[in-house]
Amino acid sequence: MINKAVKSIEEAIAGVRSDMTFMFGGFGLSGIPENCIEALAKKDIFSLTCISNNAGVDDFGLGILLQRKQIKKMISSYVGENAEFERQMLSGELEVDLIPQGSLAERCRAGGSGIPAFFTPAGYGTEVAEGKEVREFNGKPHILESALTADFAFVKACKGDTAGNLIYKGTARNFNPLMAMAGKITVAEVEELVPAGELDPNQIHTPGIFVQRIIQGEKYEKRIEQRTVRTKQ
Repeated sequence: MINKAVKSIEEAIAGVRSDMTFMFGGFGLSGIPENCIEALAKKDIFSLTCISNNAGVDDFGLGILLQRKQIKKMISSYVGENAEFERQMLSGELEVDLIPQGSLAERCRAGGSGIPAFFTPAGYGTEVAEGKEVREFNGKPHILESALTADFAFVKACKGDTAGNLIYKGTARNFNPLMAMAGKITVAEVEELVPAGELDPNQIHTPGIFVQRIIQGEKYEKRIEQRTVRTKQ
């Protein structure tokens, strides 16, 4: 029986180096691979290209890597919750490629599916389209977008088995399934790790074929970016 489980976070991220491209699952702070990010922040690796829907907050998620100046380039969709990101971008310290959210998702999915590029109307007539091929389909202009892949993809799931099969919970099923497909090495951290065969096949979101390493995570903080409450009447 295939066993992809590793015993330590150091083993899970083994092989990471400077100048690599990483993908990080999550949407906002929901479903981010907290343990892997914390471990990467302790490594002396720099000049990273990071692909993530957003960039965490100042002291959590990818914000930790930004504070340590480990990231050279961010490929993202929404970054409005991170003041350090804004500072580095405006000062020219950080290269940024902002992509429409749907295009970012599809570029990751294409990368995992072996599709090198695709045409989309999203972004036509804006800065997003600069330097990209334009073709007309059904009377509407489309721009050519290339697929995204990464040396490592780090994802977070609610439950997984030792064969690498993953189940996500609620909104944590966001960019995680797409990015799990697009990494040369995909590392999954899970809240609950069970023996292979215990998961209902009908409930699996990411088949284990896409995952090379899986680890039982711990001490998840699961922060909320913005908490808005009303006074009890």
